[in-house]
Amino acid sequence: MTNVDLFFFDAGGGHRAAAEALRLVMEEQAGWKIRMVHLQELLDSTDLARKLLRIRMQDLYNLMLKKGWTLGSAQGLRVLQLLIRMLHGKQVRLLEEFFRSSPADLVISVVPHFNRALAQSLREVRPAARFVTILTDIADYPPHFWIEPEGQYIICGSDRAVEQARALGICDGRIFKASGMILHPRFYQAIPCDRGAERKQRGLDPELPTGLVLFGGQGSEAMLEIAERFDAEGPHNLQIIFICGRNEKLAATLRQRKSKLRTFVEGFTSQVPFYMQLADFFIGKPGPGSVSEAVAMRLPVIVERNAWTLPQERYNAEWVLEKQVGLVVRGPHQIPQAVRELLKKGNLARYRDNAAAIRNRAVYEIPGMLLRIVQGSDGQAALERENSLSEHRA
Repeated sequence: MTNVDLFFFDAGGGHRAAAEALRLVMEEQAGWKIRMVHLQELLDSTDLARKLLRIRMQDLYNLMLKKGWTLGSAQGLRVLQLLIRMLHGKQVRLLEEFFRSSPADLVISVVPHFNRALAQSLREVRPAARFVTILTDIADYPPHFWIEPEGQYIICGSDRAVEQARALGICDGRIFKASGMILHPRFYQAIPCDRGAERKQRGLDPELPTGLVLFGGQGSEAMLEIAERFDAEGPHNLQIIFICGRNEKLAATLRQRKSKLRTFVEGFTSQVPFYMQLADFFIGKPGPGSVSEAVAMRLPVIVERNAWTLPQERYNAEWVLEKQVGLVVRGPHQIPQAVRELLKKGNLARYRDNAAAIRNRAVYEIPGMLLRIVQGSDGQAALERENSLSEHRA
């Protein structure tokens, strides 16, 4: 039995979602004993935001996403990293204390920023244990974001991330490449339903093109602007499903407003795959989770990239264009025209086919990679196989 400590936090919804999805799949297999560890709770005493503002750093981050206060986030990120470096020694001591009572043979991190402290403290207290960082972003945002040259193993979901790991000094034997981001197993399960009937039950037309608007688990005020843009500029031969996450105020506002379009508004839900099955395309921010979920459900995507886009998510928009699975806009003012372009004859089907060609099985691949790491195997053979398959597909 391999004892595993799986570190996550709740800054955004993607880290916990990835951890829980991976835990579900691993627990279906024999040989893993997994403990979920909330890093924020472990390091609460070093949280300056909690001391000064009486709000945890992760909750401040989520409020920033909810309100759209992300202009200048690249500069803010570097300030945050400076504060983390200033508190590094205390963080290491707290983590060393934790690891002294931990039976872990394997430590997995699905969080950025703190992997240097995790790796150093684990090496000091439990040198035989393996430390693995699984990127939940399509690419890193160096320096000191995901990848640290601290003896960690890296599991990447893209060629770009593999290249970054090598550039930061990680040897090939410690790099493993998955076929994408970790998605919940429900995205791979068949959802038998009569799409027309389900649309009709929610006040939608069974036949009209249907967009799904989703801006992460915290929602975003940009969703209201998108609704207003559609009313003012069209096109009007479509309907929209809004998923507002935990932003109850936004959901109430969208439900109450009168619209020229048929709309259905949902709050926080675990049934995102179901709603994606009712839709024909996706509109949202370029979050690695939501974009990967939409592509897994064969939905063409329209995502924003502008000065308000989080720096670690900007490459995701490039990825959308590289893979030809959708369109990138600068803001809500361009979304109506992007939808018109998407709905032109042949475009929707072409983007849908490109999405279908991306076969992301990361959540099922990663347990095997972790087993090889525990057994002392390296990532080189896996990388060579992936490169060979890529050349064959090309």
